[in-house]
Parts: sequence; C-alpha cells; structure tokens
Amino acid sequence: MEHNLFTAKNYTDPAIFELEMKKIFSRCWHFAGLVEDLSQNNHYLTVQAGYNNLVITRNDRGGLNAFHNSCRHRGMKILEGSGKMPHSHLSCPYHDWTYNWQGELKGLPHEKTQFKGLNKACLSLKPATVGICRGMLWVHPDQDATPLENYFAAMSEHLAPYRIEELIEPKGETFDTVIAANWKLVVENYIDHYHLAQLHRGTLNMYDHKKAQFRFCDDHYYFWEPLSTEFHRNLTSNSPLPLLMEQDSPQLGTFVPMLFPSFGLAESESSWSIYQVIPLAADKTRVIIRTKVKNASSLSFLSQAARSAKFWTSRVKPKDSNYPNNHPLGSADFMQEDIYVCEQLQKSLTSPYFEFGPSAAHGEAPIRGFQKRVLRWLKSS
Repeated sequence: MEHNLFTAKNYTDPAIFELEMKKIFSRCWHFAGLVEDLSQNNHYLTVQAGYNNLVITRNDRGGLNAFHNSCRHRGMKILEGSGKMPHSHLSCPYHDWTYNWQGELKGLPHEKTQFKGLNKACLSLKPATVGICRGMLWVHPDQDATPLENYFAAMSEHLAPYRIEELIEPKGETFDTVIAANWKLVVENYIDHYHLAQLHRGTLNMYDHKKAQFRFCDDHYYFWEPLSTEFHRNLTSNSPLPLLMEQDSPQLGTFVPMLFPSFGLAESESSWSIYQVIPLAADKTRVIIRTKVKNASSLSFLSQAARSAKFWTSRVKPKDSNYPNNHPLGSADFMQEDIYVCEQLQKSLTSPYFEFGPSAAHGEAPIRGFQKRVLRWLKSS
C-alpha cells in the first residue's frame, strides 16, 4: 500500500512555506514571459522569483540583461511592472542612485562629500541569468545558474513539436486567478492522473485516460495521452480550434508536462498554453494561464467553432447534474472543478482530525514523485 510523503503540515505551516521560498523558488529557473512580451528595445519587465525581485531589460542594441531589482544602497526596488524604460539608465527612486544598462553604478548624489572613497565598481546591481527556450523568457536569481538548456534537457523529447514563436496569443484570453490553497496542492492536482476519469469525466472525456503515459524526467514531469476514439474519428470537424497537428500524427494527443517546481504546459492538438503556479502564501496561490493558437484567419476560427459546436454540446457535461450550473461541480468547466477541489482540500487540512488515506499505486504515483523531489530540495544546503 502506498502513502503520501507529506502530512497536512506541509500544506499549512507558514514556516515550511518560507523554507520553500528560500530553498526552491529562490534557486530555480522562473518563467518570465513570452518572447514577445519583451520584443522592443529599451523595455523591461520584472519577475518575482521566490524572495528575489528580478528585472530583465532589453537594451538599445536589443541585448538582454537580468539583475536583482534592488538598489545596492538600501535595497529599494528600482522598477515596477513592465514597460518602456523611463530613462536612458536605471535610477533608484529613493536616493537617485543610477546604473547603466550593464547594471554598473554610475552616479549618486553628493558622492564626494558623503561617500568619500566609495568604489562604485563594487556596487553594481547583483546580476541574474536570463535565457530563451521555446519562445519563452526564463530568469534565474543566480548569475552562475545551471544553463537553461541543461535544466530542461531531459524534457526536450517530451514536448509537443510546435514552433511556439509562430503561434499567436488571442487578445483578452488570459486567465488569472488566486486559489485559496497551497501551491503544492495545485501542482499535485495538475499531475494527478487518478482524478481525470473521475472528477473530469464530463469535461475532459475527449482524451483516453487509460492510455496515458507519464513519468518523471529528472525533476520534471512528463505526461501525454491520446485522443478518445470518438473525438479522433472526425477530428477535423470535432476540434474546437484549427488543428496544430496532422490527424495521422503518432503524437496526436495532449502533452501536459509540469516543469519543476510549478510551471505547467498544456499542449493539445489545437492549442498551446502555459499554466503558471505562483505561491503567494501557505494557503494562497496565483494561477496564470496564457494560450496560443494557430496563426489563422478569424473566419477559420469561426468556421471551426460552428462545425464543432454540436459535438461539444453533446459531449461536455457537468460532474454532477444535481448541482446548479453556478456551482463548480455543476459548471461543466474543468478549471472550476479543479479550483473547487483544491480549495476544499486546503480547508480539510486545517482540521485537527484530518489524516491522509492511502495513495493510488499508479494514478497518484506522480504526486509521491513530486513530494519526494520537494523534500530533496528542502534538504539541500
């Protein structure tokens, strides 16, 4: 009989959350955005990486740089959000210490009278590392980080064969919400094979869960499953969006990996999405989903939606028709189903009477594998 490696405390204790921020999220690669988010020169974007706020800049020659977004004087945040650089240099709003595009300290008020003997060369912004992988920007707090291509090398053969840069992101389609649950519950729900045919039997039944393939590749999680026979039989009509993959491709299905510690991809036959899990507190997690689709005409999308409407109307059902449609379990929306479950689990974990039952030998093996990796990172020096 298999059992979870975590106890309720792993999801509720603020001290454990603090340790995870230091030992995991402050020491790993972070998704910073799509390459088009920082395509213009003299622009920047900021990223929270564990306890580190980082800034990525694209200078006037198109080069990318990454630094800790913290002035070397008192630690004030230099830039917020994203956008066009307000100056030809980086300037701290607190005391006007200024840095060039390379992060070198170039000037500060009253330097000669109040900072005699100051060696500005020792006070450059602390460098971080920035990289690009599959149309995505990534950043690491450490300037000597494991190369990005090495970090994700084990997953290179287990991702959908799409050219992400050639896909387009529809406007206004970003999903951004805060879930009242620990980040690990959100990740575990994402990689839990056991729940797919149960919780989502009415909302994800277009895939054949019995034929799913999944395992860990180093710290990352690989998952692929084929289309259901009914969905595949007339796919060109059944697909809700223009297809990204040929109907006779042996890879046809959905790739749903989780890159450690908390970045998911949903690469289906007709769309490509990021699933960004951002820890906010021991019982609070932000989830951002952005989707890209085939670069096709508006008419193509309208025509495909019309052709597939009958299939989806007959196929997608709520988990339980006894619930009203404004309840997650009656919504026929798999995201609402997942959010509801995660939040209910978090509530249960606070009970002094709670204890985990046994873990499914095969279907919940990914959860135990993830827990093992989290614990190993927490024990690292």
